[in-house]
Amino acid sequence: MLDKSAQDFHTLTADIEHIKYTAVVKDTSTETGQIFVRRDDKMRIDFQKPDPRTILRNGDALYIFTPKINRVEEYNIGKHRAFADQYLALGFGTKGDTLKKNYVLTLIGEEDFDSRKTVVLELTPKSEQARSQIARIRMWIDEASWLPVQQKFFETSSDDYFLSHYTHLMKNLKIADAKFKPDWPKSAKIEKPRG
Repeated sequence: MLDKSAQDFHTLTADIEHIKYTAVVKDTSTETGQIFVRRDDKMRIDFQKPDPRTILRNGDALYIFTPKINRVEEYNIGKHRAFADQYLALGFGTKGDTLKKNYVLTLIGEEDFDSRKTVVLELTPKSEQARSQIARIRMWIDEASWLPVQQKFFETSSDDYFLSHYTHLMKNLKIADAKFKPDWPKSAKIEKPRG
């Protein structure tokens, strides 16, 4: 079913709630906004609350724009592309074979989630590099669309996690090219952190 969904996947738009939990201080921070994904390695997340921030991926280029400080962080993810792909668009147009190649898959079961029937999968990264960052990922997949409605990433060697929750998912709407082009002010300070 994932393969069938991946085959006719071209674009996705959704509302996103991104939650980061830090266990040592028992702190939860939440950002909300919109996500736009296109099959050709393009993705944009516009967070509006609590502070505006844009994450833009166009092929091997990844940008993080923070309007409050008028700064753009620019990364080339070419060397880490496979690693980035696993997290940036996990489940959006991903074929079952690709998941099996990169993860040990465990079916947790079915669960009613957001008034939808979902399949809950646990993904354990096969690569040591990936496991050094993320111990495992739990993904709730809507049985009607075979798209993820929630992903929970458990960080390695801590009880910290981050969670992405998607609502109002719309598949295969036309998204203009302009949505995936840098659109911040020319005055923005551009930094290229090493990493």
